[in-house]
Amino acid sequence: MAAANVLIETDHLVKRYGDKTAVNNVTLSVRGGEIFGFLGPNGAGKTTTIKMIVGLLRPTSGVVRVAGCDVVTQPMQAKAASGYVPDEPNLYPKLSARELLRFVGDLYDMEHGQVERRIDELLRLFDLGEAGDDLIDSYSHGMRQKTALAAALMHDPHVLVLDEPTVGLDPKSARLIKDMLRQMADRGAAVFLSTHILEIAERMCDRIGIIDKGELVAVGTMSELRASSGGATNLEDVFLGLTGGAEDAAIAEVLR
Repeated sequence: MAAANVLIETDHLVKRYGDKTAVNNVTLSVRGGEIFGFLGPNGAGKTTTIKMIVGLLRPTSGVVRVAGCDVVTQPMQAKAASGYVPDEPNLYPKLSARELLRFVGDLYDMEHGQVERRIDELLRLFDLGEAGDDLIDSYSHGMRQKTALAAALMHDPHVLVLDEPTVGLDPKSARLIKDMLRQMADRGAAVFLSTHILEIAERMCDRIGIIDKGELVAVGTMSELRASSGGATNLEDVFLGLTGGAEDAAIAEVLR
């Protein structure tokens, strides 16, 4: 890994909605130079945790730090150090990609010449050059996903948080994004991604955290997770064993 500094840290993180505890006592850290995969069944607390990391939800208790800044007490500094792509990006449909990226550059108080250079670089990187001046309203799902990622990268963040970044992408676009995330981590950024596609997590991620019913049930490298799960051969077996899915899979097999 390119660096050993901790860029994302949650300390006994809790989020409650009335009597319901969505996230319970989650403590983890992600270093610079690392791609960290965050996995869990539907409703396990993945997106709630992510929204607390990027400052969209306030924790009930516990602390989140991004690039050493407390997300609650130092929100501007934390957000300036990070980029975020939700599972369903909400873009401005009546802007072009170029206009959206220019707007994002202005939000981060980037110098004008730097903004224009960065826009050209990102549109070229994501194969959006020819469509860069078309309205986002006319874009396909994949083009919108790449535009959202370009916006998150506009200010070259130290931390990148992504919720299901490759859903609905064609193989070429998915490969481009996977390669780009690896390059970012190799340059020292911390990449935190949630995905339901276990093969992607197994191939891409340096470490993986698994959350179930709001609690972090495992964290480690693939070899560490396999060893702690009785020698499971792949991430699917580890995941199902930890989240109770193995029993459901066995029942389904019997009923076939």
